Amino acid sequence: MITLFATGAGFGLPEISPYVTKTEVQLMMAGLDYKKTKGSRETAPKGQLPWIEDAAQAIGDSTFIRAHIEQKYDIDLDIGLTGKERAQAWAIERMIENQLGWVSSYFRFLEPANFAKGPGRWFDQAPEAVREDLRRGLQEAVAANMRAVGVGRHLREEVVWLGALSLRALDELLEDKAYLMRDSHPVGVDATAFATLAAIMTPFFDSPLRREAERYPRLVDYVSRMMAQFYPAHPWGLRQAA
Repeated sequence: MITLFATGAGFGLPEISPYVTKTEVQLMMAGLDYKKTKGSRETAPKGQLPWIEDAAQAIGDSTFIRAHIEQKYDIDLDIGLTGKERAQAWAIERMIENQLGWVSSYFRFLEPANFAKGPGRWFDQAPEAVREDLRRGLQEAVAANMRAVGVGRHLREEVVWLGALSLRALDELLEDKAYLMRDSHPVGVDATAFATLAAIMTPFFDSPLRREAERYPRLVDYVSRMMAQFYPAHPWGLRQAA
């Protein structure tokens, strides 16, 4: 059986990390049996979550995990898509993970109020003498990564504007379909889109990006639909308590 090393529930989400959510949803789409356990970056093969262990083989990074399960188990998460549509799905995924995901993280980690109630709490059990140093170190590391990818070089309002462009693009691509590429069923990219949009829309955090996302009823309904399909036991809704 596959073991999925995950982050765990939090921030009003079934999984704190959108990359873990993406992988878990793709495992469910594939119909594969798996068990989920709390993982750590220190033991992960690429120093990040998620990662999976499958018959003593360790695979890190959500994109390579998908490639592994599709190849090993002869599964096509993009079944029914044409070659052009597969190319479009890949381009959409890159927009989400290489741009919108970073914008979302900006408001989770670099907004003081959100950091204090969210990631900053990860160190509550650390010795009091080092808690603030650990929190500051995490923020500085995230800020450095943000700057390296470009997002952290912009003014806050410019970051919102960049995120709004991607949200509008996703809304236009979704149109009135149930899922991004097909009305009939979700495909691989839907796991990525759902995970990132849910991370943006969770009522746990307040941000101008969340308010921008809420302006798109089709995206709001899409996230609710995917949540009900893949995490039916998880309480969800834009009015749930923060």
